[in-house]
Amino acid sequence: MLHMFRARDHLYVMMRVIDLSQLSVQMFGISLRQLQHRAYAGFFEQFGILPSNTLHAKKIGLVHPSQNLVMTDPRLGFQFLTAFRRCRFLKKRLYTLNAGCLQLLAVSCSYTFDFVDMRHSSGRGNNHSNLKRPARRRKYRNENHSIVNGIDDSREPVYLLAPMKITRALISVADKRGIAPFARRLSEMGVELISTGGTASLLRTESIAHLEVGDFAGFPEILDGRVKTLHPKIHGGILFSRDNPDHLKQVAANQIEPIDLVVANLYPFESTIAQAGVTLEEAIEQIDIGGPSMIRSAAKNFRWVAVVTDPSDYDMLLQEMDRHEGETTLAFREFLAIKVFHTTSRYDQTIADFLNKSKTTQTSFALSLPLEMRLRYGENPHQTANLYGHSQDFFQKFHGKELSYNNLLDINAAAELANEFVEPTVAIIKHTNPCGVGSDPDLREAWVKAFATDKQAPFGGVIVCNRPLTEALARAISEIFSEVIIAPEFDPEARALLQKKKNLRLMRMLPWVDKTVNEPDIRSVIGGILVQDRDLALFEQPERHVVSARPPTAEEMKAMLFGWKVVKHVKSNAIVYSAKDRTLGIGAGQMSRVDSSRIAIWKANEAGLSLKGSAVCSDAFFPFADGLVAAAEAGATAAIQPGGSIRDKEVIDAADECRMSMVFTSIRHFKH
Repeated sequence: MLHMFRARDHLYVMMRVIDLSQLSVQMFGISLRQLQHRAYAGFFEQFGILPSNTLHAKKIGLVHPSQNLVMTDPRLGFQFLTAFRRCRFLKKRLYTLNAGCLQLLAVSCSYTFDFVDMRHSSGRGNNHSNLKRPARRRKYRNENHSIVNGIDDSREPVYLLAPMKITRALISVADKRGIAPFARRLSEMGVELISTGGTASLLRTESIAHLEVGDFAGFPEILDGRVKTLHPKIHGGILFSRDNPDHLKQVAANQIEPIDLVVANLYPFESTIAQAGVTLEEAIEQIDIGGPSMIRSAAKNFRWVAVVTDPSDYDMLLQEMDRHEGETTLAFREFLAIKVFHTTSRYDQTIADFLNKSKTTQTSFALSLPLEMRLRYGENPHQTANLYGHSQDFFQKFHGKELSYNNLLDINAAAELANEFVEPTVAIIKHTNPCGVGSDPDLREAWVKAFATDKQAPFGGVIVCNRPLTEALARAISEIFSEVIIAPEFDPEARALLQKKKNLRLMRMLPWVDKTVNEPDIRSVIGGILVQDRDLALFEQPERHVVSARPPTAEEMKAMLFGWKVVKHVKSNAIVYSAKDRTLGIGAGQMSRVDSSRIAIWKANEAGLSLKGSAVCSDAFFPFADGLVAAAEAGATAAIQPGGSIRDKEVIDAADECRMSMVFTSIRHFKH
C-alpha cells in the first residue's frame, strides 16, 4: 500500500510491499510547493492519489498529519514508482530523510532501487534556494549481488513485482475439456495464443485464432510429436526474469518473445496403465516429457508467469483477469505454481511405481494428493482434519450434512464390505465394524436379516447396499436414525422419501469403487508410515481345504463362505456366527478370541437368534481347542479359520469329537 502524508512543508511517501509475510518501509519526500505545480498534481492524480484523513503515521519524529494523500488502488503503486523513477522533472527535486532507497521484499529476494541520495540544507523545505541537487549517486546490491544503478535513463526498463498482464499464452493440453471456450475468451481479451498438435487442430476447428508452436519457435514438431515445445524460444520466453537486465538483453538479442501464461496438462499415463492388458510400450508412450518441463518452467518463474494445469481452474483464471483488467496477481500465480509441483510429483511417482512393480528398488515412499475437503474436525472435536485425494471419483454426496472424519471412515468400511458380495446385500456399519449383514433378492428382506443381527447398534450407523436402493427398503430404513446411506443408485421414490430427513447423508457409490486394487493401504505410526498391499486375498475351492473327518453340507459351506467375507471386515480378534445368507452374531475387537466368541453368542441370544446349525468364522486360527468347543456348545456345526497353530491337531480332534465340519483357508484376515 502506498501512502502519502504531509508534515510541515514536505510531502512524504511511504511505500509498503507486503508479500509472503515480508515487509519493508522506506520514505522519500517532495516539496509541497513543487506538488502544487499543475504538472506535478496531474502526475499524482493519474495514479488515483487522493486526499484522506484516515491515515495516521509517525516516523522519525514526524507529527501526525492533519490531512494525507492515499493511493486508492494499491495495484497502481508499482506503476507509480516506475513512472516516478523515470520522470526527469521530479527527479531534479527529489529528496528523502534517510536511506534514499526503496526496498521491495518478495519471494525471499530483495530488490533495491535507488531513487537519489537525499541531501538538503537546513531551513524550510519550501525555500527553493535551500534545495540542492544530489551530491552523488549510489549503487545498491540486491541479495544476488547484481548491481542496481541509481538514476540511469540508459538502463533497460525494470519490471517490478506488479500484477502481470497476460499478453501471450501457450496452450497444449491432453485433456481438452473446456479448452475451446477458455481459449476463445482469452482471444477476446486480446491474448495471443500459441498452440501445439491436437490442441491446435481443435482451435482451428473452432475458428479460434492461434499460432502454431513450430511457427512461433521457427522449428517444426519432430519425432511424431515427441519434440514440440523443447526449444529455447519456448522455455526462454517462459523462464526469463523480467527484472534482470542481463536476461532482458539476452532475450532481445535472441529475439525471444515473453510467454505470460502456460496452459497444459499431461498425457494420461495413469488412466492408460489402469486399462486391462496395457503393454509396457503403450505405457511408455504416455510418459509426457515436454508438458512437465513446460509447466515446471512456468511454475518456477511464477513471479512473472501464470500456469494452469487443471481444467477446473480455467474459470478462476478468467475471473482473476476480469478483476484486474487482464492481469494476474502474484498470490494467484503462486497458488497455481504450487498445484503444478503437486501434479508433477504425483505424475512422476505413478510412473516410477508402474515401472517398479516388483518394488525391488523402492527405497523411499512418496505420496502427493490434492486437498479435497476441509473437515469440521477430526475423530474428536479437539482434533483438526482434512481429506486429501480424489474420493469424488468413487462417491458422490447429493443430500445431507457435510461429511465428518468418522463418516468417511465408516463409508470406506461399508463400501469395502458391500463389494465382497455378488448377490444383493445390505450391511450396517458402526465404528467401521459390521453390525449385521444380509443377502436376498429382495433388498427389504436383506435389510430385515441384517437388522435382526443387532437392533441396538445400528442407531446412528451407516447403511450400504450393493444394488439400487428401492422405495420399500427406504421405508424400512427410515424407521431408524442413520448417519449415512450408500447405494449405487436411488430409485426416485426412495430418494424423495429419504430426502425428507435434511441431515441424512445420501451417497452414491460410483461404479469403479471396486477398482482400487493398486492403491496401497497406509497407516501412520510415530516416526513414519506403514504401507502395505490391500487385503484382497480370495479363498477359492474351499472343498479342497476340508480338514475335519466330516465334510460340510452344502448349507454349511454357504454359511462358512458368507461369514468368511464378513469376518474379514471385523476388528480383530473377530468371530462371526453366520447362516448361508445372514449374520447371526458378531464379536469384535477383543483381546481374547474366546471373549469375542462369547460376545457374538450373547448378541445372538439378545436378538433371539438361534445358532443351531450355524457356521463359526474366525479371522485367525484358534490357538486352543476351547474356543471351538464353546462354539459347538452354542450350536455351531461348521467352522472356518486360517489354521496354522502349533495346536492345529488338537483343534481338529476337538472338531471331530463335536461332529463339526471344518475348513482351513490358509489366509489370515487380521484387522487392527
